[in-house]
Amino acid sequence: MRYGTINGVEKKISRLVQGTIMLWEKHREENFTFLDRLAQLGCTTFDTAHSYNNGESDSVLGRWMELRGNREDVVIIGKSAHPDGDRKRVTPADIDQDIRESLERLRTDYMDLHLLHRDDPTVPVGPIVEELNAQREAGRIRAFGGSNWQPARIQEANDYAEAHGLVPFVASSPNYSLAVQAEEPWEDCISIGGEENAEKRVWYQESRMPVLAWSTLGRGFFRGNLTKENFSEMRDDLEECCVRAFCTTENFLRLERVQALARARNHSIAQVALAYLFHQPLDLFAMVGCTRPETFQECVGAFEIKLSDSEIEWLDLRREDAPVGLT
Repeated sequence: MRYGTINGVEKKISRLVQGTIMLWEKHREENFTFLDRLAQLGCTTFDTAHSYNNGESDSVLGRWMELRGNREDVVIIGKSAHPDGDRKRVTPADIDQDIRESLERLRTDYMDLHLLHRDDPTVPVGPIVEELNAQREAGRIRAFGGSNWQPARIQEANDYAEAHGLVPFVASSPNYSLAVQAEEPWEDCISIGGEENAEKRVWYQESRMPVLAWSTLGRGFFRGNLTKENFSEMRDDLEECCVRAFCTTENFLRLERVQALARARNHSIAQVALAYLFHQPLDLFAMVGCTRPETFQECVGAFEIKLSDSEIEWLDLRREDAPVGLT
């Protein structure tokens, strides 16, 4: 495992961040065993949200930390302000309510990092920045950022913070994967993948803003058993959002190249796809949604893979000719 830091979080943050949307109360004991094994594999950081499973993800994670007595070893990334139907919910009152309810479920008095799950560009940034600072001053969150916020809005928020002597956003969570998002898997989702989003990645590189990338394996696109040839028979086994967002002709070409490199190097599909991300010039943390410890352990192997510049360019289709050894 490798670790990084984020301003305001005084703990080591695993570069592989495990999601919690697969945690349910009815599978509590199995979930505890799963979380125990991930901790043994070096995972310190778990991504949850007020909206996940009607709060059950928070509750299972909180109960596990309480029983294991490991709260000070765990980095909790929590999220608030997810839309409710047509209502965006990016308001100080909704943020406050979601944070308080999540903390109660999590059986703790603070989140290490808090992200706004969505943005509402019609809402001025000032009151939002002020509310997040108030939550930080109250001790309920140690640091904060945005999920699915455009770089321009983050910059606007941080300019406001600087002008008013407040703490800024310190992290951002967009979609980023070798598989380029063809359409939003859910409404108001922001991606920084693909050539069309190159300027966004430059902003992250220049600002040195940590990137907590979600759907790094394309919602199952790089899970290892999908090919262009078996897509029609595998389609019903894939998440609907994976089919819409990632199952495109260009992405299947990327997948074929990942498969070729994986075969040549004796790596897995997921390992190569993650290694591609970790070779980008970004302060990147990869969120994964593993359901078995063995899958998480496989993902950890991505850190040992070395990719050349030509291999990176070939994987993301900027180069036509295959590098030596991959023809």
